[in-house]
Amino acid sequence: MRTPKPKDVQPIFRALADPTRRAIITMLAEGERPIAEIAAVFKMTRPAVAKHLAILRAGGLISVQQRGRERINRIEPTALRAAADWLKYFEVFWDERLALLKAAVEGKDQCK
Repeated sequence: MRTPKPKDVQPIFRALADPTRRAIITMLAEGERPIAEIAAVFKMTRPAVAKHLAILRAGGLISVQQRGRERINRIEPTALRAAADWLKYFEVFWDERLALLKAAVEGKDQCK
């Protein structure tokens, strides 16, 4: 497996670090939404929501399409895949630790 490059996913993880942005991503996973619809869900100003959207856009997690006077925000799952792939690289460490734990627990049970 290829060693992940932290620079490749840094903007993605920066964008996902905030709970508000994760909530926005969850909303957009259900469907495209204009900023007004997104802002209506949060107890913050529309410019504050726009800043969150800009960070998500910089991370490649969303794209924006102009439709008439509205700017429609849509999730970009490719960026999420990059983050998931980066995390998956470290799955082997958890598998090894869990296997060691299982062996230790089963070994103690046999000693009784």
